[in-house]
Amino acid sequence: MHKINVISLVLIVVFAVSMWSCADTSSKLTENGIIPKPLAVTDAKGTFTIDKETKIVISGNPAEISPIISVFQALLRPATGYELQVAADMSANSILFELVDGSADSAGEYDISVAENGIKVAASSNEGLFYAVQTLRQLLPASIEGSQVATVALEIPAGTIKDKPEYAYRGFMLDVARHFFSVEDVKHVIDLLAMYKINFLHLHLSDDQGWRIEIKSWPLLTAVGGKTEVGGGEGGFYTQEQYNELVAYARDRYITVVPEIDMPGHTNAALAAYGDLNPGIIVPTEGAIASEGIELGVKGVPTPLYSGIEVGFSTLDTDNDVTYQFVDDVIRELAAMTPGPYIHIGGDESHVTELEDYVPFVEKAQAIVTKYGKKSIGWDEIAHAKLEPGTVAQYWAKAENAVMAINHGNQVLVSPATKTYLDMQYDSTTHLGLHWAAYIELDDAYNWDPTALDPSIKREDILGVESPLWSETITNKEEIEYMVFPRFAAIAEVAWTRQELRSWESFVTRVKAHMERWEVMGLNYYQSPTLADETLQP
Repeated sequence: MHKINVISLVLIVVFAVSMWSCADTSSKLTENGIIPKPLAVTDAKGTFTIDKETKIVISGNPAEISPIISVFQALLRPATGYELQVAADMSANSILFELVDGSADSAGEYDISVAENGIKVAASSNEGLFYAVQTLRQLLPASIEGSQVATVALEIPAGTIKDKPEYAYRGFMLDVARHFFSVEDVKHVIDLLAMYKINFLHLHLSDDQGWRIEIKSWPLLTAVGGKTEVGGGEGGFYTQEQYNELVAYARDRYITVVPEIDMPGHTNAALAAYGDLNPGIIVPTEGAIASEGIELGVKGVPTPLYSGIEVGFSTLDTDNDVTYQFVDDVIRELAAMTPGPYIHIGGDESHVTELEDYVPFVEKAQAIVTKYGKKSIGWDEIAHAKLEPGTVAQYWAKAENAVMAINHGNQVLVSPATKTYLDMQYDSTTHLGLHWAAYIELDDAYNWDPTALDPSIKREDILGVESPLWSETITNKEEIEYMVFPRFAAIAEVAWTRQELRSWESFVTRVKAHMERWEVMGLNYYQSPTLADETLQP
């Protein structure tokens, strides 16, 4: 009897082990960590493993698709050592990249089909193929983000992904005027934006504290206006060659640069360079950097440089022909360097510009932008003026301004300060940032709907969503990372994913997976207590 029991026990154990080994323990494609969340994901049986023998196949014009292939190859190389080769025909263990016909509104749309013997990626544009690569990246282990070869298998569960963006404009704004950031730091930001399918980078290039772009016809803008920053640091500026370099770097990642020259307010750096632009407005004592022979508030006299953070005290002389020659020259040179469709003309917080002066100025500035073949974007205050066709009002503060723009027949770019301003502190203990608009925790950045901000703002009125990072308190790359992540992942999903498909619970699960990636990447991200539940405990 004892022997029978032992034998029976052994058989039971063997049977259990056999059943366990036969069970499908692989993850499912629907259990992915993709941010932004795709339109639709379905599961199939099995997995596909990328190894050193995997081949890449192109269907379509090689000249168009090859840059995307290079991006994919470069993504895999550091952490795997793989040099995936391009083959002529599809076979087992292959990844097909295919350009297909699509409609005019399919920009960014892509399909991924994963089977046990290969992957098929299809899109109607290179932009869509690029986004598909970012999705494949997020389906691979977090080790793929590292710079050293790892031995983790590159397995992707079988199934299909169909995806397309909800909004055509998905943007991020970096303020390089309050504090200046190097070309390499901006490239780092561009790389992070590309991972989350962002397609517009808005550069805030001028403000009271600094002028950051070389304008050859007005050289003192950088020679004088670029000399300082908040706190009195040395400032800096981009040469036109450096700006072109940034534009090209962004373009290679399917990101369009939108340059902003803020006017008629936020202009003290320009007034310090050229007194002819100064109507004689008093500069605040705090933050004013006095220079010998310079008087405060005298019309036609350069103002002192400024390194404080107060706003609303400066304005261009709106009743001066020289001012409009200045605007024309600046826009002309910027437009020549900017292949994208937009020039941002600012227009916010111009508190000392009388409305009867502000309105004609904005209308003339728009006309200049149009003359050089571009469309204007401006902060929501510009809606007080007559807006030209195609001008976009950026809703940051007042819904009534956005509604005025819509009533003009124009679209709005949604950037509510209480949800999207990444310079706002997470809470009262955050050592960086301000809180004049709100404290913005991760759940605050995620749990909102652009179409629910005001009853008069409908889906068709919204061009897109943009998240600004103002830099009054931000001085370096690590501080940018801290304020941007994880909140930017949330806002990227607001901009890409349909409202009815989004849920906080799903996002929490996926953003935790991204924290592993950020660790591998060495990002200085904020560890939000909204994610601190039992699944994060040791």
